[in-house]
Amino acid sequence: MHSRFSLQVLTKMAIKKSICIVGSGNWGSAIAKIVGRNVLSSPDLFEAKVNMYMYEENFEGRKLTEVVNEKHENVKYLPGIKLPENIVANPDLIASCKSADILIFVMPHQFVRGTCKTMQEHIKDSALAVSLIKGFDKGPDGKILMISKLIEDILNIDCAVMMGANLAPEVAEEQFCETTIGCKNKEQGELLRSVFETDYFRCAVCTDIATIEMCGALKNVVGIGAGIVDGMGLGHNTKAAVLRLGLMEMVKFGELFIEGSQEVTFFESCGVADLVATCHGGRNRLLGENVVKSDKTIKQLEKEILRGQSFQGPLVAQEINQVLKEKNMLEQFPLFTAIYKICQREMDPREFINCLRNHPEHI
Repeated sequence: MHSRFSLQVLTKMAIKKSICIVGSGNWGSAIAKIVGRNVLSSPDLFEAKVNMYMYEENFEGRKLTEVVNEKHENVKYLPGIKLPENIVANPDLIASCKSADILIFVMPHQFVRGTCKTMQEHIKDSALAVSLIKGFDKGPDGKILMISKLIEDILNIDCAVMMGANLAPEVAEEQFCETTIGCKNKEQGELLRSVFETDYFRCAVCTDIATIEMCGALKNVVGIGAGIVDGMGLGHNTKAAVLRLGLMEMVKFGELFIEGSQEVTFFESCGVADLVATCHGGRNRLLGENVVKSDKTIKQLEKEILRGQSFQGPLVAQEINQVLKEKNMLEQFPLFTAIYKICQREMDPREFINCLRNHPEHI
């Protein structure tokens, strides 16, 4: 364990803690590999068994959970990567989460509200949630609602976040990377470091939770723009311009809509590093490239490319477009606006660069 851990402090915090992972796609499975190993290496802190809630599907004529638990591998969403045997896939959400002290949410953001409502009456009052989900929701007032706040409001527990340059296949292959944990106090940070940190997955902790979470959502929109550049056959200079302008719009969005947003947070792994990784290797970059090369809808491309998972970028682009439209601010965010229109097939993707030529950053 890293020298920053205060294991004595953690041990005093509670009796052994039980962990549940709520979600089981490729990122959920990659993080399960880390969590499963870490709990076994800290038997004084954690219960050995980790429930991983998995929406039941059929896989080659069998229940996916049965195959995962037999082979210790998510054969559909993260094939070729062995999971620790203490990770147990469970299709029963309530049974998975009811005894958990730490709830790790890692699923498409559009399913969070319904999932939390199902869990609402069945979790420990003392549980701590942590969201690895990159997206937004909308509150009853029409304003953007952070997923961590949505989880807190429904479950009435604290919710931390973890975001970073963490492409799931690379994390699963134990390639070195960094991540950013956002939480309310030092004790939560110590606990979550002990859950997630390894010698190849290094965790920084800060308290600017909303900015960390916002970066995780907005970088997927910029990633689509980077893919559009690739699809048009343009080079590194053009992609670099998209990254820079995208980052500037992310910072401006934070200034306008995130109370207390700190610019320094954008220099953590959750900010510029995640943006770079997404724009070069993420699934939303792949979407942008295919949007140029095909006239298929987002749903059709999703079905063909992601084997049942979701592109989060188009949903986030739609959500922020609604907010910007209501605030009469679309012209201040030409990159976000153009990507939204391209995803809706309201704009030819080849017009994307023209939308950036007169960007406010150039005036």
